[in-house]
Amino acid sequence: MSLFVRVAQRGGFAALAREEGLDPSVVSRQIAALERELGFRLFHRSTRKVSLTSAGAIYLRQVAPLLEELEQARECALTQNQRAQGRLVLTASTAFGQSCILPHVGEFRSRYPEVQLDLRFTDAVVDILADQVDLACRLTSNADPNLVGQKLFSIGFWVCASPAYLKCHGTPEEPQALLGAHRMLAMNLPSHRDRWWFKAPGDDSLVKIPLRSDILVSNALAMRELALQGAGLALLANWLVAEDIARGRLVRLFADYQVSATDFQSAAWLLYPSRRFIPAKTRAMVDFLKEKFASENPWSESSGFLAGG
Repeated sequence: MSLFVRVAQRGGFAALAREEGLDPSVVSRQIAALERELGFRLFHRSTRKVSLTSAGAIYLRQVAPLLEELEQARECALTQNQRAQGRLVLTASTAFGQSCILPHVGEFRSRYPEVQLDLRFTDAVVDILADQVDLACRLTSNADPNLVGQKLFSIGFWVCASPAYLKCHGTPEEPQALLGAHRMLAMNLPSHRDRWWFKAPGDDSLVKIPLRSDILVSNALAMRELALQGAGLALLANWLVAEDIARGRLVRLFADYQVSATDFQSAAWLLYPSRRFIPAKTRAMVDFLKEKFASENPWSESSGFLAGG
């Protein structure tokens, strides 16, 4: 039954077999054996795709919750034993995963050696439920209401440039100075490539600065690298460039302003499926990351985070 549910979620025998390292013929034979036992077909099969029959769809709706309850019972028993173990699927954006998750994986593994990590760092939007993800780290101003969410920390965005760039082009003192000859890097996303918003301290009014960029990039790591090379001014999250600024590789501009490409409420969230019971392995990772990012602003020089505190 578990194999049947996973095939239905993946949309085919071959997809599941590739993901789990199984022989497709083994998957097909087990599904055929289940069909014989049930007395009806679960899937329509063709050379191009596999789809549920009407009876298979009804069976899936009934079986999936039962399997979930069985898994919860197993995890509950493990929790009573205070053991976090099993495969934990965690997803995050490429930049956040590499910059904020990977540096702490070794410590997590030392604490919880029985947890096998499946880290999926991607800039694609992952369907947490369909892809059976245990925990997602999302950077957003609004957590998904269909999921359980815990806020890790608030995110600030900083305008940065390399010392070499500023030496060549000068240091802008006010946002309006960007309307001149400065080069500005932009993210190739609809909400990030047209303008930057500035909010002065103690003033709710916004200053809109149009972006005129001849370089568009698809992710924050690439933009950071271009900024380090002196290619232009970049708007980047504090968690990505705080260490570069602390070490003098980048210079933060307009420190008195709040800056954003979209809104000023962005935060890092931990999201997981809305279940009555949280598996011990998921709870272990949630608590561990909350401990690592306990400071409201872990990227300040005084927090000790950059020095490994």
